[in-house]
Amino acid sequence: MELSDKEWKDRLTKERYWILRKKGTEPAFSGEYHNFKKQGIYVCAGCGNKLFRSEDKYDSGTGWPSFTSPYRGNAVEYAKDKKLFRSRTEVLCEHCKGHLGHVFDDGPPPSNKRYCINSLALHFEETT
Repeated sequence: MELSDKEWKDRLTKERYWILRKKGTEPAFSGEYHNFKKQGIYVCAGCGNKLFRSEDKYDSGTGWPSFTSPYRGNAVEYAKDKKLFRSRTEVLCEHCKGHLGHVFDDGPPPSNKRYCINSLALHFEETT
């Protein structure tokens, strides 16, 4: 999915544009989904791509929604992020290439992954 910068600005709120297109980060504990408990699917706020399941969400204590794995293996892509004087792994939406957050190797078993994702990069679809 390729849109111009103007099209993204028209499509997204100012805050979501800053996160998804400019690789911003919302403050810890400020996002709608960090302490959210409903059952369903978290999708990309930019394009609707299915990203994470509620059953893979856990409380990492970091203040951002954290997941052990993506919805499916190719739901997200990865890129090296060398900002902040250290190397991290950025997580991007596979479909629109929007910035979601980062993944770390300090999560719970069996994946040992912590997908630390901005709430503003997500939209929630409840399942029954």
